[in-house]
Amino acid sequence: MQESMLSSRRSPTHPEEDGQEGGDGSFDDESKTRKSASFGARAFVHTRSALSGQCATVSIFLFFLVSVASLLFSRSRHVLCVSPYDPSTRTLLFGAALDGLASDFGSLGVPWYPTKFQGRSKQGKAVEWSRKDLLKGLEEFVKIYETRPIKNNMYGMGFDHSFGLWFMARWLKPDLMIESGAFKGHSTWVLRQAMPETWIISLSPRHPEKYLKKGPAYVDKNCTYFAGKEFVDFGSVDWGSILMKRGISDLSRVLVFFDDHQNELKRLKQALNAGFQHLIFEDNYDTGSGDHYSLRHICDQYYIRGGGHSCFIESDEARIRMKRKRFWEKAVDRDELCGNSEEWWGVRGYMRDDFNHSNKAISYEEHFQNSRFVESVLDVYWELPPVAGPSLTHQTRYDPARASDPIIEDGRFGLFQRFGLAKLETSVFNGYTQMVYVQVSASAS
Repeated sequence: MQESMLSSRRSPTHPEEDGQEGGDGSFDDESKTRKSASFGARAFVHTRSALSGQCATVSIFLFFLVSVASLLFSRSRHVLCVSPYDPSTRTLLFGAALDGLASDFGSLGVPWYPTKFQGRSKQGKAVEWSRKDLLKGLEEFVKIYETRPIKNNMYGMGFDHSFGLWFMARWLKPDLMIESGAFKGHSTWVLRQAMPETWIISLSPRHPEKYLKKGPAYVDKNCTYFAGKEFVDFGSVDWGSILMKRGISDLSRVLVFFDDHQNELKRLKQALNAGFQHLIFEDNYDTGSGDHYSLRHICDQYYIRGGGHSCFIESDEARIRMKRKRFWEKAVDRDELCGNSEEWWGVRGYMRDDFNHSNKAISYEEHFQNSRFVESVLDVYWELPPVAGPSLTHQTRYDPARASDPIIEDGRFGLFQRFGLAKLETSVFNGYTQMVYVQVSASAS
């Protein structure tokens, strides 16, 4: 983790990300980001213009009173009645230096990968796609998303993860796609849009066709379902036999998508045992949250700079978490993060599984060994960024300080609108939970 990453978010360095003309000029953006000055700063400018003659002393005294009042007001919980994604409101609560978005990154502890966009791996591999590729894909996907059969996918995937799954499946071009957890079939539909001719295997306790009786759902004609009475858990499937029947021998051409709220360490080991290499986990919950043990939980370690967490109630981390909780619904405060004996790993020292129906306490030593194992098999780790900044999507759920930089950053409304994202209901952007793509291989040891 670089020093600069611990204190503030860097501005984009690529022309296509900076609102300038880049390459074909397709992503230039006429909108500009203006950072609002703090209330105190504006008061200072006004006061400075009034300083003359005998009024100087009075003006300075008035400035002092205004500054104190501004400070007291910024600490008041009553500021919550104002829109949480409004820049001036964030400035009042967090101060101009913090901006209330991602500038607390590092102060809250971070997973052990070195940057927020690209993960760490044992071989130093990186994903092949770039942010420019994501922008091009995003522009194309908006039109596809508008044709979705399930318009209201409450408790299912929102826009961000739908785009991420579509983009990665289309980029990787697998010969077989496996999904564990289908719900009403939205993810199946997304996979089908990415790869119209590719065979899909869907594992789900309840068949999506059951939902057709109550409302919109999607059942794919070119999909083999292990669902309902024929359901088989991912870890119990005889994958060798199934793949042999389909003539698939190259397992590097298989993509596995997990949206089943199971312990991700368990799923990772099961996938490795079957020989699968390309995995996507939809709900990669942050430390202290979620209904299952996630890769984010596992990767969060104290021995890596910026990793681990402080449970001391008077610590800077506790103070910052309390402030962020006021604005970001899914932000994790100190009481949610830490157990009675200050266990912070997993969820308050627990390894959750099966929609939190299984909740096992683990020691830090166990958690540490889990991290070492994952590190030994991980070739690539990449978290999907949010599609757009919170001021554009008006989301208040995920905490930007614990997420990658958005594909379309705050202040670029022109690009957001041009892509057609402004036409979507704001609720479709409230499902972001750090979807992650990993490429794995057996440990050499």
